[in-house]
Parts: sequence; structure tokens; C-alpha cells
Amino acid sequence: MLQISVGEEKLSNYINGKWVTSTQYKPVFNPANGEVIVKVPQSKAKDVDRAVQYAKEAQREWALVPAPQRAEIMFRIGALMKERKEKLSRLLTLENGKVIEEARGEVQEGIDMAFYMAGEGRRLFGQTTPSELKDKFAMSVRSPVGVVGIITPWNFPIAIATWKSFPAIVAGNTVIWKPATETPLMARELARICDEAGLSKGVLNVVYGAGSEVGEAMVDHEDIRVISFTGSNDVGRNVASKCGQHLKKVSLEMGGKNAVIVMDDANINLAVEGILWSAFGTSGQRCTACSRVIVHQDRKAQLEEQLLKEMENLSIGNGLEESIKVGPIINRSAIEKIKRYIEIGKQEGATLLAGGYELKDRSYEEGNYFVPTLFTNVTPNMTIAQEEIFGPVVSIISVESFEEAIEVNNNVSYGLSSSIFTKDVNQVFAAQRDLDTGIVYVNAGTTGAEIHLPFGGTKGTGNGHRDSGLAALDVFTEWKSVYVDYSGKLQRAQIDTE
Repeated sequence: MLQISVGEEKLSNYINGKWVTSTQYKPVFNPANGEVIVKVPQSKAKDVDRAVQYAKEAQREWALVPAPQRAEIMFRIGALMKERKEKLSRLLTLENGKVIEEARGEVQEGIDMAFYMAGEGRRLFGQTTPSELKDKFAMSVRSPVGVVGIITPWNFPIAIATWKSFPAIVAGNTVIWKPATETPLMARELARICDEAGLSKGVLNVVYGAGSEVGEAMVDHEDIRVISFTGSNDVGRNVASKCGQHLKKVSLEMGGKNAVIVMDDANINLAVEGILWSAFGTSGQRCTACSRVIVHQDRKAQLEEQLLKEMENLSIGNGLEESIKVGPIINRSAIEKIKRYIEIGKQEGATLLAGGYELKDRSYEEGNYFVPTLFTNVTPNMTIAQEEIFGPVVSIISVESFEEAIEVNNNVSYGLSSSIFTKDVNQVFAAQRDLDTGIVYVNAGTTGAEIHLPFGGTKGTGNGHRDSGLAALDVFTEWKSVYVDYSGKLQRAQIDTE
């Protein structure tokens, strides 16, 4: 087994290709056992400004590097990530807690993103179109925005970072990255890989610190022209408001209240598998996690019985152990938040079928573990059916028809992911049309997005932009329309057309 050596090492910011020490640090804890694994800088606005100045200078040169050459470096980044996949995966589990199987999947997502965006370096397509005037050529091209800022969460510390940084870099931008304080090791490792792959100094810069300090400084900095943020709805709204004041482009992804719909003709065994994976994978700490199950009343009893049976087989513990299926919660404040929602669910009349408590016996050391939890007899407007809990808590809601299931699914403020289990092709096509989420799964859970398609949602989930896929390029580029008139005379569009 690959061994990972950790301790109370002090990390450094990565600015202009150099590791820069800080004066203030904060400990980072392993959520599986409470041990300090590293200390992370608590940077200030001046550190952001320093990084931006270098990034701004580097961007002028980086934008002149032919996109296929930028793509070659991106391909090398992907190759190095692939070579070090196991080490990266184990470090990810160490700081994040997710089980090693899921960590390997997340690292693979970053690898896939590197190779995908490397391919875009030979495309970055614009458009050519006929001009309405004689002897005139018309086209559109993508241009880099300049310096971009990315603010990423702890629950997918490398996947989300690659969704944002890789398209930005291939498109000719430079990046200021504020990783989550809870998961700094992935940022350090990715910076190391980028440096080894030959990425020019100043193209990727990592500035650790609190959102209230580093994040605010990034949002307010006049030379950062794009902010791409993934996190809570409250923080996202604040980011959007400030970016609007600065006329700065902003891309937001802010969570979900995702549902699996189980119709009366569904394959119940398959539905149970999908629910377990999407509800309790990453201990429910995914923006795409299933937190509601909307089931036809004729199958409710059967579904509950099978879910309870399978939930008993979910092993809980340190994610570095291959047999573990449910890892720890990220920190104590997250545990307390989950507990509050459990009590709210009981008070509002939901029936607790399983779980609902923290594991605290000696075998779990000082880790943050919460038992997978199942509520039933939940009504659509209950708090636990409306608000994002971000933990292993699922609410079962009974409905009488397909139409009611769609209505209940859409009756939340978020719109990220939804799922339906049915064998009826008519319902499949009606569901993919009527479910008001950015992602729709058929006969699968609510998780499992692939990097070549857009990722994001509607309503309170975001502001219309998307991570991943070709859509990510729209966040980090500006469209430029170019007209070449070779008639030798002044021709006026819409006027000299006859």
C-alpha cells in the first residue's frame, strides 16, 4: 500500500512559479481521526494583489502562445496526474475523508478534464458567416478574458478546480486560485504538477486563506475580470452582488436539493442501488447528492423495506480502508448542522426510520462520523425537504402520479440534478422535458456527471453559467466579431445593401 507521510508541515502560497511563505497559519484536520495533517497559510489582500500583478504580466505572454502549444502542456499535466493517481487519491481521502474508491474517481475526473481541454487547444472554434456586403469577410473568434479568479470547495478539491482552471488556462488566461482551507493538499500537488509539466510562471497561482479575506480581495480586485465560484448560496449571492458592482463576469454553482423519482413500474432493486450511491456517497456531502426520494405510493413500502435492509450493510469508517463505503463528515460544524436538521425533521412530524445520530464510540477515535439517515412520511414543504442539509440524510415523499412527482421535484429553490426510475418511455421523455434541473438522469442516481457535458443548474443553484464541457469556455473567453472589408471603399452595413 502506498504510504503518505504527513505532519504539521507548513504549506506555502504558489505565486509566479515560486513557493511563498506566510506569517499566519491554521491547522488542517483529518476528518477521520481529528489529527493535524498540515498547516495552511491565512493570506491577506496584499498576497492576492501580489499574485494578480504577476498573473497580469504573465497573461500577456501566455495569450501569445499558440493554443495548440498551450494544449500540449495541458496534456502533460494530465499524463502526470494519471501517473500519480494513487498518491493524489490517498492525499485527497486524507484531507477530505471521502472513501478511497470515490477519491480515485475524483482524481480521474481531473485527468479526464486535462485531456479533454488539451483537445480544445486545437479547436477553440469561432464562426465564419457570409457578410451582407460584397467583398467583405465576417467571423467571430474567442479571446481570453485576462486574469481569472477561481474559488473552490472542499468536497471536490481537485475535480472542481480542474473544471475551472483547465479551460481558463487553455483559452489563454492566467489563474488565481483560492482553494478551501479544509483541503489544501490537492492545490499544492496540482501546482507542483503544473510546474513540472512546463506551465509558464504566473499562469497558475495558489493563494490560501479565508473567504472573508482572500475571497473578498479577489472579488474586489479590479484586475481579476472573472470570478468562478462554487459554494453556498448565501456566499454566492454576495459574490454575485459585488461582481455586479464591478461589472465583472461571475459564474456561480451553489448546491442543490436533488430528488430521485421512483415510479410504480420502476426496477426497485436498481432504484435502491442508485439511491444508496447518490445519497450516501461522500457521506451526502455533494451538491448533487440525493436528499429526497419521491416514490409512487404503490411502491413506497417495498422501497423503504429494501432501503433499510441495504443501509445496514453500509460500512462506516476511515476512507483509506478499501472496505469502507461511508467516510467521515468534514468537520464538527457540519456535524452540528446535520443534527439540527434531524431535530427539525422530527419536530415537523417526519418519521425517523433509521440513523439520525453521530457515531462516537472509541473505535471511531476523534473522527466526525454520522450514521446514514432515512426519514419517511415527509411532506414536500417540510424544512428537510426544502433546505440543503449536506449530509447523509434522505427524505421519502409519497406521491400518487407522475405529474405530482414532477411537481414535487420542482417545488424547491434549487435546480441542479434530478433522477427518475421508470420503464415507461413516454414518462422518460416527459420527465427530461419537465424536470427543471440542469442535469437529468434516467434509471440512475443523481450523481455521476461526465466532464464533456455542462455541469450546473437552474434557480438557486447558479446564475446560468456552467462548469465543464464546452460551456466552460464561455465563462473564460469573450466573443470578438471581426469584419474584413476588401472592397477598397467604405461600405455601410444595413445601408449600402443594394
